[in-house]
Amino acid sequence: MSQDPALRRLARAVGLMIDWEDANGRRHQTTPETLRSVLGALGLPADGEGALRDSAARFRAAHRALPPLRTAEPGIDIRLPLPPGRYSLTAEDGTQVEGMAEAAPGGARLAAPALPGYYTLELSGQALTLAVAPAHGHRIEDACEGQAAWGLAVQLYSLKRSGDGGVGDYAALRTFAAAAAAQGADAVAISPVHAQFSADPSRSSPYAPSSRLWLDVRHADGEDLLPGLPPFGAELAAEWARLEALPMVEWPAVAAARLARLRQVHRAFREAPPGEAHTAFARFLAKGGTSLTRHARFEALHAAQLAAGPARWHWRDWPAALRDPESPEVAAFAEAQAEEVAFHAFAQFLADRGLSAAQRAAREGGARIGLIADLAIGVDGGGADAWARQTEFLSGVEIGAPPDIFNAKGQSWGITTYSPHGLTANGFAAFREMLGAAFRNAGGVRLDHVLGLRRLWLVPQGEGPAAGCYLRYPLEDMLRLVALESHRHKAIAIGEDLGTVPEGFRPKLQNAGLAGMRVMWFEQSGKSFKDPARWTREAVSMTSTHDLPTVAGWWEGRDLLWRETLGTTLEGQAETRAAERPKLWEAFRKAGVAEGPVPGPEDGARVANAAAAYIGRARCALALLPLEDAVAAVEQPNMPGTIDEHPNWRRRLDPPVERLFHDPAIEQRLRGLARARRAP
Repeated sequence: MSQDPALRRLARAVGLMIDWEDANGRRHQTTPETLRSVLGALGLPADGEGALRDSAARFRAAHRALPPLRTAEPGIDIRLPLPPGRYSLTAEDGTQVEGMAEAAPGGARLAAPALPGYYTLELSGQALTLAVAPAHGHRIEDACEGQAAWGLAVQLYSLKRSGDGGVGDYAALRTFAAAAAAQGADAVAISPVHAQFSADPSRSSPYAPSSRLWLDVRHADGEDLLPGLPPFGAELAAEWARLEALPMVEWPAVAAARLARLRQVHRAFREAPPGEAHTAFARFLAKGGTSLTRHARFEALHAAQLAAGPARWHWRDWPAALRDPESPEVAAFAEAQAEEVAFHAFAQFLADRGLSAAQRAAREGGARIGLIADLAIGVDGGGADAWARQTEFLSGVEIGAPPDIFNAKGQSWGITTYSPHGLTANGFAAFREMLGAAFRNAGGVRLDHVLGLRRLWLVPQGEGPAAGCYLRYPLEDMLRLVALESHRHKAIAIGEDLGTVPEGFRPKLQNAGLAGMRVMWFEQSGKSFKDPARWTREAVSMTSTHDLPTVAGWWEGRDLLWRETLGTTLEGQAETRAAERPKLWEAFRKAGVAEGPVPGPEDGARVANAAAAYIGRARCALALLPLEDAVAAVEQPNMPGTIDEHPNWRRRLDPPVERLFHDPAIEQRLRGLARARRAP
């Protein structure tokens, strides 16, 4: 395929992959049209010789500039494009040291500090941040003192408790985490709790949030904030009870009801005499700073603009002055709507308070890790994060996946994320802030689609997924920052490394201290399931994930029935499943977690018992059992490729958290898992 050499040079310099290999090992070449579209989305127009020349010159100039942040390893020499001379290094605690930077090709050379942390480096009249990463982050073996650990993974909305109003919340999570810890669990991994769109209660996917810096307030409550809170009122109380009785989350109605109650709590809070809660809220506001202010303003603005018409859902369709978070018009709006802005900040306070209490309950109950937060790979481009940090986010493209053996058309996920060049130019400020937010109320963080630290498939808006291309990211810098934040928070990091992973990528994760994921369905060798004693040590073992069938559902063929209903049946899949069942049961028998003949397709609960113990026998440092498999549910939380055809992110699980760990069948599975973890 003929391409303009100048276009290819700019594309390669920017990090676009002109040549790439698919899941089947076939080589592909990105089309010139796609390169031009993606370069334009990166702010580098490439339509014509003049535009190419100007964009190349601007990119070279930006690339030569001194970056505001450099990552480094302890004690290792770093080179800077600055004249040599005397420098000063100031640590976060104010400690300062001075030294001489030696002359080196292209500038100056000095040794990085021996202790991990953030430093301000001043040299030749210029200053930058030096992020010195440890050899690796806080690992599972560090948190659990080398002992085999286990835990549960839960979709937060699926939990039930008395009085929850139709959705799992942070109060239910607190009870669940404490009870799990009492059973011996070291971790509770939760679905993403990123902030959604309060003005659009129809949104339900936790992986397409408005912000990854703030929390989903639909799970918040403030019933214990103040004494003598006002009653719900007859109408709200009736709606609360109706929603609680439903088998699935009715997101629009749930959001409306819970926000109505939060507003009642906020009014009572404003009218109450100053007390401990008011002091805590003031501290929260001060710590949240500009980021919290912008988020609260966005929530109020989004509601006001949507009220003017549905065409204003996306902030890029707002009046020009409101698209700039720092404009006088935004400030004037915030002043005129001060009470509304204050409410959204208060709702964040309640959410943070609830999540923090759940983590505290887990740790006080004996869990050595506690909550493991889930960090989505991206955000909706029309949300608060993209509005607040426009220079650091990609626009005009969506992230997704190229065509592969599972999806012949490829995938476009309708979300965006950081621009690698925007991150570098801004000292990785947004990335560091996001990591800090994720670690704040957790003992660990799972990074969704961790391959995104290396490369992402970008699809120009309006185009199909096949018209996308890969964009490289500064992997070494980002891994160092993950390791540093993990070290600072004394919290583990897990990378979701499933699917087609380039050779050499997993060792890089392990070296940085990020644990991988090993899912039972994928751990096969040839035509048999792999002995769990051979699974990767630096990883987390799981029976399944939220995007895959549950154990009972797989065994009973529930996922096959869904495919038949949706018209996505694969040829021969029923025969393949019939052949795979005895192979899985044989693997259970060899691992010593099952005996007797192969159960019938209707006996999924018995298979769930064996599967729980099977992942417990894995060599992995941590075993996480999805709650769906702990209760032997047959339906999976999410079916990729569907929106309304399958009830994604809505299913609730019985029994309620107050009785969950007293259910004999659940107790049996958890005892089997715990015993397997203790087995030599």
